[in-house]
Amino acid sequence: MPPLPQVKPLLNDLNWNLFRSFCAIAEEKSITRAAKRLNMSQPSVSLALQRLEEQLGCQLVFRDSRHFALTLRGERIYQECAEIFRCVDRIAVLTEDRNDEDYGELRLQIISNLCSPLVDEALRLYHQRNPSITWRIEVQNSQETLRRITQEKTGIGLCLLTKPIINLDCKLLFREEFVVFCGAEHRLFGQTDVTARDLQQEPFVAFTCATEGMGLEPMVMLRDGVGLGNRISGSSHNLEEVRRMIVSGLGIGILPLMAVTDEVERGQLWPLRFTDQPLGADVFMVRHPATPLTVPEQKFVDLLDELLQLYPDLC
Repeated sequence: MPPLPQVKPLLNDLNWNLFRSFCAIAEEKSITRAAKRLNMSQPSVSLALQRLEEQLGCQLVFRDSRHFALTLRGERIYQECAEIFRCVDRIAVLTEDRNDEDYGELRLQIISNLCSPLVDEALRLYHQRNPSITWRIEVQNSQETLRRITQEKTGIGLCLLTKPIINLDCKLLFREEFVVFCGAEHRLFGQTDVTARDLQQEPFVAFTCATEGMGLEPMVMLRDGVGLGNRISGSSHNLEEVRRMIVSGLGIGILPLMAVTDEVERGQLWPLRFTDQPLGADVFMVRHPATPLTVPEQKFVDLLDELLQLYPDLC
C-alpha cells in the first residue's frame, strides 16, 4: 500500500462514528469480528477504516491475509479514542436517573453552639444526597424560634424544650448535657469538693429564656431543686455571651458541656459538680403541623428519622 498523504485533519471534520468502528476493529483484532459486534457488514467496516485513515493521513492497521496488527500510530490513536469513549460512557452514567434531582432551599433555625454528631452527620449526608439543595441556617434562641414557627407557620427549628409544645409538631432528637461552671477568678475554681450550699448565694449568669418565663429545664431544676440562681447577675439569649460573662467572673452559670470543652481545657472554665443528678435539656425538632413540608424539608425530616433508627445513641 502506498504511503498516505500527510494531511493534518481538522477537528470539526472528524467523524466519531469512524473512530467507534476503529476501536471495535482494534479490540476485536479483526474486521470480520468487528463487523459482527457492530452489526454492520464487513465491507462497511473496511470502508470506515479506510475513510478514517484518509482523514487522519496515516495508516492505522497493518493487515494482509495472515496477519493483523495496529501500527504504532494506530495503537496510540486507539488508546486516546478508548479513553474518550470511556469518558463519554461515564457522562452517560452521571445523567442516568437524575431527572428527579431536587433543587430549592432548606431553612433551618437552630440554637447557638449546638454540638451534636447527629446534626453534623445529617448535614453531611443530606448534602451528599442532595447537592443541588442550598442551606440557610439561622442561629437564634429557642423562644424566638418557637415564635417564628408559631406565627409564620414555616420552617424547621432545633430547640431546647422542657416538653413538647401544644399545637406544634415536636420530635425529640436527643438530650444535651449541661453543667454549672465558674470562671478562673472565682473562689471555687479548681475545687472538686463543692456542695449545693456553697453555691446558693452565688450570683448567677443565665440564659434569657430561663428568666423570661419560658423556662430552661436545667435552670428550673437548679432553682426549684437546690435553690441556685435566685440572684441573676447577667443574662443573654446567646450562649457565647453567657460563656463570656461566666469566664469574666460575673457569676456561676450553666452551659452545655460539649460546647465549652476548649475553654475547660484552657483553664478558663471549671465544672462545679455538686450533685449526682445529671443536668440536661431535650433538643427537639419543631415545625408547624398546619403547613405541608417543602421537598427539601421533607428530605431532612426523613433523613433524621433514618439516622435515629440506625444510630439510636447518636447525639
